[in-house]
Amino acid sequence: MKKTILHSTLFLLFLISGFAEMAAQQKENILEKLEAIAIVDQKVMMPMRDGIHLCTDIYRPKTDKPVPIIFSRTPYNFNSWGNGEQKTRTAERALRSVERGYAYVVQNERGRYFSEGEWDILGVPLTDGYDAFTWLKEQSWSNGKIGTFGCSSTAEWQMAVAALDHPAHAAMVPQGYGAGVGRIGDINEQGNWYRGGAQQMLFTAWLYGVEHDKFKPRIPAGATQEDLIRISRFYDLAPENPKVDMAEALAHLPVSDIIKNMNGKTEIYDKMIRRKPNDPAWFKGGIYHDDMGFGVPSFWFASWYDVSITPNLALFNHVRNNIEDPEVADNQYLVIAPTLHCRYNRATENTIVGERSVGDARLNYHEQIYAWFDMWLKGEQNEFKEKTPRVQYYTMGSNKWQHADQWPPKAAEMTTYFLTSNGHANSLYGDGHLTTSKPGKNTPPDGFTYDPMNPVMSHGGNVCCTGNAVKGGAFDQQQMEVRQDILVYTTEPLEDGVEVTGFIESTLYVSSDAKDTDFTIKLIDVYPDGRAYNLDETIQRARYREGYEKEVFLEKGEVYKLEMTPMSTSNYFEKGHRIRIEISSSNFPRFTRNLNTGGNNFDEKEGVVAHNLVYHSEIYKSQVRLPIMNKEEGTGSR
Repeated sequence: MKKTILHSTLFLLFLISGFAEMAAQQKENILEKLEAIAIVDQKVMMPMRDGIHLCTDIYRPKTDKPVPIIFSRTPYNFNSWGNGEQKTRTAERALRSVERGYAYVVQNERGRYFSEGEWDILGVPLTDGYDAFTWLKEQSWSNGKIGTFGCSSTAEWQMAVAALDHPAHAAMVPQGYGAGVGRIGDINEQGNWYRGGAQQMLFTAWLYGVEHDKFKPRIPAGATQEDLIRISRFYDLAPENPKVDMAEALAHLPVSDIIKNMNGKTEIYDKMIRRKPNDPAWFKGGIYHDDMGFGVPSFWFASWYDVSITPNLALFNHVRNNIEDPEVADNQYLVIAPTLHCRYNRATENTIVGERSVGDARLNYHEQIYAWFDMWLKGEQNEFKEKTPRVQYYTMGSNKWQHADQWPPKAAEMTTYFLTSNGHANSLYGDGHLTTSKPGKNTPPDGFTYDPMNPVMSHGGNVCCTGNAVKGGAFDQQQMEVRQDILVYTTEPLEDGVEVTGFIESTLYVSSDAKDTDFTIKLIDVYPDGRAYNLDETIQRARYREGYEKEVFLEKGEVYKLEMTPMSTSNYFEKGHRIRIEISSSNFPRFTRNLNTGGNNFDEKEGVVAHNLVYHSEIYKSQVRLPIMNKEEGTGSR
C-alpha cells in the first residue's frame, strides 16, 4: 500500500513537473517569436509630471512607419523573466498585437515592482495615465493613436482617465472593470468596496495577496535601463505571502484586524476599511463617478458571474445616454458572457460555471477586439459597426448568444411577482410562494432570526478574488435552503418557458428589533429535479435605505421600505422549471456580517441577534420585478 501511494505521488510530481516545463517552453517560444518580429525595449522608466518614473516594457514592429499603440497599465507583475500566468499572458498579448501591426506597451502603476513612488489602490493619480499618453504620442515610432486594453485591475483605471479626454486616447477595451466604477445613479459601490452599503470582502483577501511590504527591496536611484534589465533577471520583486486559509481568515473579528491577523501589510486596508460609502476620499482617487465626463469610444466586456455585473451595465448605459458628445455616446459596444471574472476566453463547447453547464459559450473575442482597434487606431474601414451588434449577450438556459440595440433589450417587459405565504416561508420546506397575484389583506409576515455568529454562508455567486473562501458561479442551493433563517419563495412550475433578460428590481418591506441589520436577496432557477442554481444576488444595509449620505437607524416595530440594488441576468427558465427568490440577512463571506449593533461594524467583535420580519400584504407588497422577454418582439440570436 505504501509503495502504491509513493508511486502515485511520484507520478503526480512527474506530471506537474512536465506541465511546468511545457508552460516554460511555450513562453520561451513566444518570446523567441517576439524577438524575431519586434523591437523589444524593456524597463523604460517613463517620467511623470511629479518626477516619478514608471517601469514600462515596449514591443513594437520592426518597421520605419509609425504604428498605433495598445497600452495596458497594471498593478500586476509582467516581468518576462520567470514563469507565471500573468507573464505568459503579457507575452502572448504582445505577440498578437505586434503581428497585427501594433506596438504593445505594458506599464506598472506607481509603487508596483520596478515603478517608483507609492502605490494606493483605487487612488493612483489620473495624471499618470494622461502623462503616459502624452509620452507615447510623442515617440517617433507612434502614429499618435492609443487604445487601452485590460481586465480587472488592468481595466479599472481606464474609465476615469477617459473622462480626461486625452487627444491620443482613441479607443478602449475595458473588461471586468467594476473596480473602477464608483457612483452611477443610485448604485454606490465605490470600486467594488460596497454593495448596498455592506462591505464586499474581496478586497480584504486581494490586498493580502498583492500588496508589497513597506520594507520591500527598492532599486537605488539612478539605476540605468541596462541595470534594470539585468537585475530583473535575478530579482523579480514579486512577493509570495504565506498561504492562508482565506475561509478561516475572513471570519476573524473585528474586520479591521483581518489582514493584521494574517501578518499581512495593513496600511492601505487600515485606511480604506474606515471609509463610509459616501466618504469624500472615494471621489478624489482613480475611480469613475457619474458627475465626470467621458470622451472615448469603448468596447465593454462584462460577465454574468462577475462581482459587479449591475454597476458595469449601469455604466455602459450612463455613457450611452448621458454623455454630451453624440459621437462618443454612439460608439459604445457591449459583450456580456456567461463566465466568471475575466474568464471570457475560458469558454468551451461545454462551458461549466460552478456546477452548471451553460453550453457552447465561445465567441470570436480576439477578432472583434482587433477589428475595433483597427477601426479607431488605424483608420480602417472594416465594417465593424455593420457586423457587430450594439449589445451581444449570452442567455443561459437556452444557451445561446443573442443581440440587442440597447440594454436591456426593448422586448424586455417588467413583470411584477409578489412574495406571499401563510407566515412560514422559512426554508425550502416552508409555504412561501412567488406569484403574479397581489397578496391578501391580512397575510402574516415571515420572520427569522439572524445571528451574526452563525451567518448564511456564501455558496457560489457573482464573486471574485476571495481565495478558497467562496467559489464563484452557479451551485445547487438546496443544501443552503434547509436553514430556517432563509426565506424561500417559489413560483409554480412554468407552463411555458420564460426568458428573463435585464435588470431585476426588488422591493422589500421589513422590520427588525435591531438598530441596524442587512437584508439579502438571491434569484434562482429551479429545475424539475429540485436543483436550484443561483443567478445573481444583492444586499442592502438598512441604515442606508434613505441614501448613502446619511445613516438612519431602525426603530423596533416600525415597517420600512427597502429598494434593493438591482440584480442582472439573462436566463431562460424552461417549461417545468420554477423561479425562486431567497431572502435572508447574511451572505458571508461574500459580504461582511452586519453585527446588528448600529455601531461602526468594522471595529466590533461582538454582535447581537436580530429578529427580522419580511411583510407581504395589501399594504406592504414585497415584490420582485422581472424583465421578461416578449416572445412576439424577441431579439436576434446566433
